[in-house]
Amino acid sequence: MFNIIARRTLNEYCKKYPDAAVALQKWYHELLAADFKNFNELKQSLANASLVGDDRVVFNIAGNKYRLVVRINFKFKAIQVKWFGTHKEYDKINVEQVQHKKKTK
Repeated sequence: MFNIIARRTLNEYCKKYPDAAVALQKWYHELLAADFKNFNELKQSLANASLVGDDRVVFNIAGNKYRLVVRINFKFKAIQVKWFGTHKEYDKINVEQVQHKKKTK
């Protein structure tokens, strides 16, 4: 099982992109229960996953309308959500450096 950091971040994205909410929740529950030992095992189950460097993986969400960028540490079974947005927004980011922006109070 993987620890996904942080569910609150995914919930924020679900609110911002409501038409992707079901697909994001499906991804969350699938990865939460997964036991992949490396990227190749993940790729066998989730063919839409792409390794992009710095241990980051990009997933196509909701029929490739959206992209989810995460950092995966297979040894420690940890997934850190880095970014989520439309395919068009994805084309404008540096996928190896993008970070989730926390809300300021």
